[in-house]
This record gives sequence, structure tokens and C-alpha cells, in this order.
Amino acid sequence: MDKQKRKAIVAGNWKMNMTRPEAGELIKAIRPLVSAAECEVVVCVPFTDLDAAAKALKGSEIRLGAQNCHWEPSGAYTGEISVPMLRELGAEYVIVGHSERRQYFGETDQTANRRLRAALFGGLKAILCVGETLSQREANDTNDVIARQVTEGLREVPAGRLGDVVIAYEPVWAIGTGKTATAEEAGQACAFIRGLLAGICGDEETACGVTIQYGGSMNPKNAAQLLAQYDIDGGLIGGASLKAADFAAIVEAASK
Repeated sequence: MDKQKRKAIVAGNWKMNMTRPEAGELIKAIRPLVSAAECEVVVCVPFTDLDAAAKALKGSEIRLGAQNCHWEPSGAYTGEISVPMLRELGAEYVIVGHSERRQYFGETDQTANRRLRAALFGGLKAILCVGETLSQREANDTNDVIARQVTEGLREVPAGRLGDVVIAYEPVWAIGTGKTATAEEAGQACAFIRGLLAGICGDEETACGVTIQYGGSMNPKNAAQLLAQYDIDGGLIGGASLKAADFAAIVEAASK
């Protein structure tokens, strides 16, 4: 499949930033800068910002995403947010398995899988994050780590639902550090992921149609080089998504 036939998606992960008024102002600044985008643009905002963001996005082509979800639709899970709650607020995407959730909040491959399946079967598109730590990379375990995270993360997901899954390759050592995998390293990892997808679903054409993003300090200076790699179809953007001009520059690079 031609790379150009895949959907390029640039998603901003705001993490724990922006109050409601700040969210509205940032979206107001982003909207005109990405109005001509030829890729899909998503903003994944804190839960408290979802309603304000949905209102600020009304009438635009920018999609709204959340940063996490619980695997149950309701219940005694204090502090958690369900897929129906996210959908009611207008979310279309949700991030699952982010390295910060794994590192700080006990996320595992198994719980990421439960969240992902809940998202898909509840009507959301899921961005599944995978990636190795620096120690794992130095031990030459990168492929083993990625293979485990992708395989377990997609367990019991029908091949027919992979069109609603985005894989975000985020080397943990490059998230928020200013360090970035070289374009070639990132491209190789994303190609490896696509090969895994072909094995999981048993259909190379289906695997070739899945959007694979690169995350980990993608910025206006390195975006074009990273996005030129055949198996990189967009980016999951952290710090740069909080600056309208920087985010727009990455969107522009993904639109070419």
C-alpha cells in the first residue's frame, strides 16, 4: 500500500496542562493555523478541559481526544473515567498505555489492552503507546519490548477493528527529554511494528493501512525528516502541542 493512502494523524497530548480558559485560548490560536491541514488533527486534553475544548472546536475539523479511560462503563472505581463519559463530552479518540501511565500509575500491557478494547467497543478510536526505556535499548531489547507491548495491547482485538487503532511508537528515553531517535531509528521501529501487525492480523494489506505515529520530542525542526520515513504516518506530540505555531508546523509537515 502506498504511504500516501494511509491516514496521517497528528495528535497533541497536552498531558496535565491547561485550565479551561487556557484550553479555549490555545484551541482558538491553533484553529486558523491548521484549517488547511491535509492530515487528521487531534487534541488530547485533560478530562476537565474536554467540555471547554469541545465547544472551542465546534465547526472545525480538529478531533477531540482524551488521555485515558477505564475498562468498565461504570462502577466503584473512584477517580476513574469511563468511555461513555468521554463520548458524552465529545471525545472521539483516547490515548491508552502511555509510558507515563505505565511508569507512575501501574499501567501494564494487560490493563492497557483492557482499556483499548473498552474504547473500541465503546465507540472511540484508540491510540496505543509503545516504546522502550533507555536501559532496554542499551540492552538491545527494543524489539522484544515493542513486540510484547503491541501483541499484548492488541490481544482479542479483531482484525476488522484495527482501522480504529493508531499505534504510537514513543521511545521512553526521548519523551520530554529533548532527545529524539534518528529518523532511521524511528523508521526501523515503526516498520518492525507494521510487521508485527501483519503477523497478528494475518493480513499484510490490513497492517499496511494502520496509522503508526512517532512520539518522543517531535518538533518543527525534525518533523519533516521523521515523517518522510515510509512507516511513520504522523506524530503524538507532547510539549510542542502546547505552542500553537509549533504544533501547526508539525501538522504542515504531515500534510505534505
